[in-house]
Amino acid sequence: MIEAITLLAADSPGGIELLPDWSEFIWGSVAFLILLFGMLKLVFPKLNETLTERASQIQGKMEEADAKLQEAAASKADYEASLADARGEADRIIEEAKAAADELRQEARSRAEAEAQQILERAEASVAAERDRVLQELRGQVGALSVELASRIVERELDATTHEALVDDYIRQLSSQN
Repeated sequence: MIEAITLLAADSPGGIELLPDWSEFIWGSVAFLILLFGMLKLVFPKLNETLTERASQIQGKMEEADAKLQEAAASKADYEASLADARGEADRIIEEAKAAADELRQEARSRAEAEAQQILERAEASVAAERDRVLQELRGQVGALSVELASRIVERELDATTHEALVDDYIRQLSSQN
């Protein structure tokens, strides 16, 4: 490009002329000033207004985003608090259930022990009654055997009162030996 300008300048008779004609310079300057004035009065205020509006929209959206972020953080904190409360409640319910189970176990154990004690007492009473019945039966058999033995030895019949006295003495002797 520099070579083309150099060739054009070499062809012109007065040398290189880079300055425009004065009338062209004045009309160009006036047109530039009118265009500059029009831009300063019409375009730049609208451009500044648009930029200001855009900045305020961006600022509003940033504030809205910050508010939503704070709201989300508050919601998260509430969620974590409610989760901790739920865990605490669950732990409390578990502990109550364990305590209730222990209490039921103790009640069942005490009922079983009471029933076992009652069964043992009934068994002891039954054994004592059976022992008394067997002793009475044995007394009767011992009495009959002793009467028969005594009647053979003495060869005479004993009366009932003498017989009972002999049997009772014999049983007392046996009881004292055991």
